[in-house]
Amino acid sequence: MSIREILSVHSHRPWELSDQPWRYYQEWNNAIFLHWEVPADMLRSLIPSSIELDLFEGKAWASVVAFTIEKLRIKRFPSIPGISDFHEINVRTYVIRDGKPGVYFLSMEAEKQLAVLISKNMSGLPYKKATINRSVADSGSVYRSVNTAQGFEFDATYEPVDHAYSRTDLDKWLVERYCLYFDKGNSLFRYDIHHLEWNIQRVQLHNLSLKYKIGNLVLAEQSPDLAHYSPGVKVVAWPRLLVNKNS
Repeated sequence: MSIREILSVHSHRPWELSDQPWRYYQEWNNAIFLHWEVPADMLRSLIPSSIELDLFEGKAWASVVAFTIEKLRIKRFPSIPGISDFHEINVRTYVIRDGKPGVYFLSMEAEKQLAVLISKNMSGLPYKKATINRSVADSGSVYRSVNTAQGFEFDATYEPVDHAYSRTDLDKWLVERYCLYFDKGNSLFRYDIHHLEWNIQRVQLHNLSLKYKIGNLVLAEQSPDLAHYSPGVKVVAWPRLLVNKNS
C-alpha cells in the first residue's frame, strides 16, 4: 500500500490528519503488546506536569511494546541498510493534552548503537542501546533483550492465536494512538502519526520474564493483564510540534 493510499484512509482517527507535509515513514512489524493496569499515582510523577494521564474507565495503564522497525526514512530519501531496520522495546503510558490522546514513553530501547544515535538526534526521543535478539524456536517466536546500563531485561516466547479476534473498546483505546508526547529541557513536544488500524490478535505467552523499574513503576514477574500481537502497520509521521515551553 502506498503512502498516498495510507493517508486516504483516516475515518478511524480521533482527529483530522495534519495539513502539513509529512516527514518520516517507517514500518512497525511483528509487534507484541503487553499491558498492565497500574495505580495512577505511580505514573503521575513520571510524566511532565503539562500533560495529563489518560484513563480508561478511571484506570491508568502502562505497556511494554516490543517490535521491529523497518524501512525508516525521511521523506524523499531512501531507507539505509543497517540503520533503517532495528528491533525496539518501549515502555509507555497513556496521556492526553488539548483533547489529543497519545502515548508518553518512559523508556525506549533499540538494538543498534548507530540507529540509537541517529534516531535520538533526529527525533529527540530518549533512545538507549540494548542487546536485542529475535528468533523462532519450536515453542514459538522468541524476543530477548538485556539493557545492562539500566538494569532492564525482557525475555518472551510467544505464539499468536485467534486470528478472528474482535477488538474490545479497551483494545482500541490501548493501541489506536495517533500522537506521542515527549519532553526535552523545559519544553513539551508532540509527534503526530498516522497508520491504518492495528490488526491485533490474542497472543499465547509460553514464557515471559521481564524486569523494568522506572521510578516507582515496577514491571517484573507479574503476568500482563492483557496481551496482543500484530503483524504490524505502516506509519507516516509529521515534524515535531512545540506544545508547551514550561513542562
